Amino acid sequence: MAAVRMYRYTVDPADLEELLARRAKLIDALRAAHPGLAEARLARLADGTHSDVWRWESAEQMQAALGGMSRLGALAGAAWSLTGDRSAVDGEIVDER
Repeated sequence: MAAVRMYRYTVDPADLEELLARRAKLIDALRAAHPGLAEARLARLADGTHSDVWRWESAEQMQAALGGMSRLGALAGAAWSLTGDRSAVDGEIVDER
């Protein structure tokens, strides 16, 4: 069953382009090291925060990638250093249409 990790954070509008570039490098490296990341979607919400949803083909693949994140720590740190008020929550997809 598919799984998601949903992040919510703030980013200074002046840092958005750099965040997008760093996030893209992180996603590319994560996909190379851990197959199963089906998509990553970033949305700017009405309140100005950002919702970043990473969808995995399975919860096992997601957990393996999260467990191996230490090898990608520099890339993750570079991307997330441009964000504030971060939170993350995991979920299981129960319906898709």
